[in-house]
Amino acid sequence: MRTETIEVDERYGKEYAGRYVFQEISWAKRSRTIQKHTKYSQMTGQVMSSDYVAIQAETIMASLKEQPEQKPITLEKLLNEENGVPIALGELFSQIANKLNSLTVQESRFLSEQSEDKSHIQKSPNTDSAKSSGGPHSNLENSHRKRSKSSL
Repeated sequence: MRTETIEVDERYGKEYAGRYVFQEISWAKRSRTIQKHTKYSQMTGQVMSSDYVAIQAETIMASLKEQPEQKPITLEKLLNEENGVPIALGELFSQIANKLNSLTVQESRFLSEQSEDKSHIQKSPNTDSAKSSGGPHSNLENSHRKRSKSSL
């Protein structure tokens, strides 16, 4: 798994100065974090709401493997709106975690080249037969009209 180490000086505050090591997390961990903080419609399965801040904070914490001895970064500190992590430091941690846990430029290029070379979806030879013809649809409408008239 990929890792990234940064050395933070005192510009974000004395308590945050030190060495931080981030490591790529597994796909399963990332997926579970997203699902934990996302609400889906029971009817349609569409996303109703998502707590992006909580997802990002948990992703940072899962990726953060080492930090200074005083352990200045906690999930609570990342999520705290009043006495939380300074914005610039949180953004730095987010950038590192996002970079480690997403596709690299090379991986994206490789995948897009593969999909451009050969389509993985083949067109069905019977595609035209799926189109609605006037026959059965018209008969269905006529039967509804007859029932409506007879019930009146």
